[in-house]
Amino acid sequence: MSIPLIFALTYPAYLLWAAVSDLVAMTISNRLNLVLAALFFPAAVLLGLSVGEIGIHVAVAAAALVLGMTLFALRFMGGGDAKLIAATALWLGFDGFIALLFYTAISGGALTLAIITARRLFWGWAPKLPKWLGQHLEPKTGIPYGIAICAGGLLAIPHSDLWAHLTPLLNF
Repeated sequence: MSIPLIFALTYPAYLLWAAVSDLVAMTISNRLNLVLAALFFPAAVLLGLSVGEIGIHVAVAAAALVLGMTLFALRFMGGGDAKLIAATALWLGFDGFIALLFYTAISGGALTLAIITARRLFWGWAPKLPKWLGQHLEPKTGIPYGIAICAGGLLAIPHSDLWAHLTPLLNF
């Protein structure tokens, strides 16, 4: 397995880690977000992105962080989710970020509807379930939006310029 491929697989692995963390503990650690962001740079260099392309990724991530923090301030998402959006956007670039927003919105809507429906139908089961699962049936608990960000981030991969740099290495 080549080094660029190992770094490229890092992105989906960290997104899945964030989704599981949000599902189980309703938190996404700052460390996870920082490591995901930091690993972008060696991956970008190994995959052959130019300095200009890396700069675009950084600018998109900064814009994503502003968007995420605004949504956090409006209480639409948690702080870990806001930082995960930015770290994810860093890996995707501009076109990938647009796809991320679209896919995350669709995934988040479906996730929210599923949890609201489960809360109405199965709220009495919450005490009988493991804590990590039962907490999602409690009416005051938030939505583990890291799951939607993970889905959006994975679905957006083909739209990113990193993917364009990776596919020749995979012989697609």
